[in-house]
Amino acid sequence: MYRVGIVTASDKGSQGQRVDVSGQVIVGIMEAAGYEVVSIRVLPDESSALAREMIRLSDEVGVDLILTTGGTGFSPRDVTPEATRKVIEREAPGISEAIRWNSLSITPKGMLSRGCSGIRGKTLIVNLPGSPKAVRESLEYILEPLYHGIQIMTGDDGECGTPEKAQSRKD
Repeated sequence: MYRVGIVTASDKGSQGQRVDVSGQVIVGIMEAAGYEVVSIRVLPDESSALAREMIRLSDEVGVDLILTTGGTGFSPRDVTPEATRKVIEREAPGISEAIRWNSLSITPKGMLSRGCSGIRGKTLIVNLPGSPKAVRESLEYILEPLYHGIQIMTGDDGECGTPEKAQSRKD
């Protein structure tokens, strides 16, 4: 079972002024796919705080996957991609390109996402959009290839199979 950490970038959410719906959407999708959610944090839109949390999850907690939500747009406070670029060692641009491509098939506003993806050690980090609807659309679109990428990255011998098989092992 792969372990995932979720980081929501939201000034209002971190102050308790907004419920983190997008983070909970991620939890539901990932648990249904057989992943173990080991951390959920809501942080302000501050590059240093977001980078520290991604480093902690990767280097100390040892999660296989970090999914961020929020902070990928054009607002001056949207700094999640910049924080991610500070901590990744290798880029994985195809993931974010796929998310944008899928979003563009739904709305032209999909081109406004600045999310990025990359690898730190043996942890894959993927920036997702901030809205619950866009999170669901994006994550469901990339879920199967993401699983395969994690298998390759971690050196898994493939016994886990597909996300559906991982779920059946969990039951």
